[in-house]
Amino acid sequence: MSKLIITQTRSQIKCPKRQQDTLKALGLGRIGKRNELNDTPQIRGMVRKVDHLVRVEEQA
Repeated sequence: MSKLIITQTRSQIKCPKRQQDTLKALGLGRIGKRNELNDTPQIRGMVRKVDHLVRVEEQA
């Protein structure tokens, strides 16, 4: 199964509570923090909701 490396690039200040909760569920919370997660439809959906705050890299 492939992996996604998700890096938070922008602040969550002034973001709606749902987006802040999504970042927390992804294991992020501050700028520069990275997390490696399995590439699943659920994770892809979460990333899509906060795509303006994160950068995603695919790892084989």
